[in-house]
Amino acid sequence: MNSLSLTQFQEQVSDLLLRHRSLLDVLSKTTQSNAAVSRAVTKSITECGCVQVHAGKQHYSTEMTIEDAKKLLDTHMSGELCENCTEVVAAELGRNLFYLASLCNLLGVDMQQVVEDESKKCSTLGFFNLS
Repeated sequence: MNSLSLTQFQEQVSDLLLRHRSLLDVLSKTTQSNAAVSRAVTKSITECGCVQVHAGKQHYSTEMTIEDAKKLLDTHMSGELCENCTEVVAAELGRNLFYLASLCNLLGVDMQQVVEDESKKCSTLGFFNLS
């Protein structure tokens, strides 16, 4: 089976989106789906317990090499999503992608091109990309 491209997914979303065609509706649904992803991850921590968060200050020094920083800096997370939580989080991420594709459609933005451009930027800027 061939994997679905972002372009194909974006076209599929365009064909399916009927109820929330307004830009304002799509913006609010995108925000709502972002919140649902956060909520699903939070529930995996607070209700299921398959994931735990142990947060504290990240100790970073400008003298560190990138490799040292990768080893030292922490995700503040332990454990893994269980099967049920993975299913819930993945479903919410899917819904989030649906509304992101809808937003791209309304604004005439090609998701595939966005990913390619961001990848090029990441390759060019490396670790300076997010600073």
